[in-house]
Amino acid sequence: MNNLKQLKFWNFGGMYFFYFMIWALIFAFLPFWLQNTANLDTSVSGLVFSAMAVTALILEPIYGVIQDKLGLKKYLFGFVVLCLLFIGPFVQFAFLPLLQYNAIFGAIIGGAYLSLCLNGGVGVVEAYIERSTRENNYEYGHVRLFGSLAGGTAAFIGGIMFVRNPFSIFWAATCSAIILGVLLWTVKVKNEDTGARTDIEKEEESPVTKENIMNVFKNRSFWGFCLIIIGSATMFDVFDQQFPNYFASFFNDSSRGELVFSRIASVQVFLEAGFMVLTPWFINKIGAKNGLILAGLILFVRVLGAAFFTDIWMLAFWRLLASIEMPLMLVSIMKYITGIFDVRLSATVYMLGFNFAKQIGITIFSSVMGQLYGVMGFQNAYIVMSIMILVFVIAGGVIMVSEKKHHSRIELRSVS
Repeated sequence: MNNLKQLKFWNFGGMYFFYFMIWALIFAFLPFWLQNTANLDTSVSGLVFSAMAVTALILEPIYGVIQDKLGLKKYLFGFVVLCLLFIGPFVQFAFLPLLQYNAIFGAIIGGAYLSLCLNGGVGVVEAYIERSTRENNYEYGHVRLFGSLAGGTAAFIGGIMFVRNPFSIFWAATCSAIILGVLLWTVKVKNEDTGARTDIEKEEESPVTKENIMNVFKNRSFWGFCLIIIGSATMFDVFDQQFPNYFASFFNDSSRGELVFSRIASVQVFLEAGFMVLTPWFINKIGAKNGLILAGLILFVRVLGAAFFTDIWMLAFWRLLASIEMPLMLVSIMKYITGIFDVRLSATVYMLGFNFAKQIGITIFSSVMGQLYGVMGFQNAYIVMSIMILVFVIAGGVIMVSEKKHHSRIELRSVS
């Protein structure tokens, strides 16, 4: 049985690895591709990311409810994998021609398609595997570290691939999707280590109702959670959208800057994998709410530092600091959701509170920051961004209830 459990662990880890291999390849090098291959300016590039976010806004509520009703069934995950299979052909034979025909129209269509796989699809992947790991009694953070390893691998090989052929990263994504599909097809999710029903299975016998879902919106912690996600996860992505170009601008040869950045990103994500091993223990000590606040404050330091300390080695340091921030954020999100909300609604809360809120922020701030980069320059725009991060993180932290207070209230109700 132990061998079976270990096999499942590696299967779940493999799914994370190959999904986030695709994620890292595209998000690390899409800004370079849009600027150097598609020849778009920062405002139109921002429109691509906004289109991805808008599509995700439409998909997340639908995906969340469907996944909670499906439970451990693989159908929605399989749809995401199917979309991933066609990334290579789409980018080379449809996305670039559309951008050349009409940049704005192409940006909207391309962003919408990529969102099916990435901005929207990631919620399905995260929620499904998190639920599956709870079913099999794994620590989510330990399985999630495979995603970090994938990011480091992608950053390392992606720089070489991109310099040689900018389209190769998208075809590599298609190849990774094939392996991901095989792993998803072969994984056995149900816990076979015991004949007894698990808590999750018992809970899922009780159907999710509209009233259950509406109760989420009546919970003040949900709204505080949304605010802190905008201040951390949203701004993390918005900051990273154009930071590679900002970093490369300090080199005389931009291709040299792109290659150096890929190496730094690779080191950062491997460090992230190491911190991911320790983060579950750390979050259990300090609490998920405090973990989210700490992640937001680290991002504030990174963005403000990038505005004032612009030596190449300092810019590299700000990027490497994300290796602490990302594990804190990812593990805290899942632990906060399962600690505060009904676990039957974990996918819905994740999709709405994390992905939906995040995409609302990206929809707004991708375009806003794209304009500010052009008008104010990167450094002044980063100062503005850092202030926004601090405001959202503080507001969210004030509104959210900690897990300890939440459980204390439940115990008091039970006693009374």
